[in-house]
Amino acid sequence: MTKRLFSLTLLLKILFLLCTTTSGQPSAPAQAPSASTSTPTQSSPPAPSPTGPSAPSASSAGPADVTTILKKARKFSTFIGLLKSTQMDAEINSELKKKSNAGFTIFAPTDSAFSDLKTGTLNSFTDEQKAALTKFHIINSFLTVSQFQTVSNPVHTSANGNTKDFPLNVIGNGTQVNITTGMVNTTVDSTVYSDGQLAVYEIPQVLLSQGILSPQAQPPAPAPLTPKPKRATPLNSHAPSTSTTTSVDSSEATALPQSAPIMESIGVVVLAALTLCGFD
Repeated sequence: MTKRLFSLTLLLKILFLLCTTTSGQPSAPAQAPSASTSTPTQSSPPAPSPTGPSAPSASSAGPADVTTILKKARKFSTFIGLLKSTQMDAEINSELKKKSNAGFTIFAPTDSAFSDLKTGTLNSFTDEQKAALTKFHIINSFLTVSQFQTVSNPVHTSANGNTKDFPLNVIGNGTQVNITTGMVNTTVDSTVYSDGQLAVYEIPQVLLSQGILSPQAQPPAPAPLTPKPKRATPLNSHAPSTSTTTSVDSSEATALPQSAPIMESIGVVVLAALTLCGFD
């Protein structure tokens, strides 16, 4: 009996010590949740739109400016000056702004091409010749390199509708384009610009023609018509006209033959009376 009590007491002490030890120790920290469960998935914020201007589209960019295009190439200063002095740049840019236009094809001579001209040639040109020279390098329609193979020659330019004085023949052969004017034979060196409305091609020579060097003289103005001399006005405005006088004279001439027999009868009577008186 005593052994059982002792055993029971020992067990209670051991249990008490275990409880005391367990309660005295700090509880283990809770296990940190895994990243997949504890960390909420945050959606990344949308990327901000770029603050700089976007590349302009064909519609927002607007029509091309011919002088701006040539300036970027940095070898067409003389031709740019001709376009400005003849106001062809403004005319081309104005036409390109219209919705319906056939476009333009420009053969742009380089500065070296103008330097190859005879000294003083360009300065000796009149304003009319400079305008003709500039327009002779412009075709009033858009032409690609491939279209030069089928274009109808001679090509009409802005210079004049008369292709006799301004002949321009453009012949395409694959990637090469040959140009002849009767005075100049040259080729297209490269495409400076092309957008479907405006095509600018670099050429190494200035295009000349007889219509530029020998412009047709303007026909003289017609001489004014010489006024017909006015008829002299009669002093007496109420004087009978010639027709009236003629009619009167003709009536009198008609009346004289009718009175002649009467006068003859009177004469006979008078002579008879005188004869009788003489006998008495």
